[in-house]
Amino acid sequence: QVQLVESGGGSVQPGGSMRLSCAAFGHTYITFTCMGWFRQGPGKERRWVAAIGSDGSTSYVDFVKGRFTISQDNTKNTLYLQMNSLKPEDTAMYYCAAGFSYGVSCRLPEEYNYWGQGTQVTVSS
Repeated sequence: QVQLVESGGGSVQPGGSMRLSCAAFGHTYITFTCMGWFRQGPGKERRWVAAIGSDGSTSYVDFVKGRFTISQDNTKNTLYLQMNSLKPEDTAMYYCAAGFSYGVSCRLPEEYNYWGQGTQVTVSS
């Protein structure tokens, strides 16, 4: 059974940095075509933040471009999200996700098959 386990959340002051990690387990026979990060603030819908394809290509939602970087270490089966210049509006529960469909954008929740439990990020002074 595939499991995604996030870590690295917490509290940080505005302008600070944080790195989230997502370890994947149990996917020996599955090739993920999309791995991504989503976030959901209080009372808001879950929104796509960033994604990385099986070819290593990356994409970001506009409001994190230049601040967030998605990467993966295939030797450790781990996905990362480096977040710099954090703002209070970045406060949310962050979820990692993995999907195995082809020909998708990797930007929609329905394109993902597995989800982590989420890790809280709070940006506040």
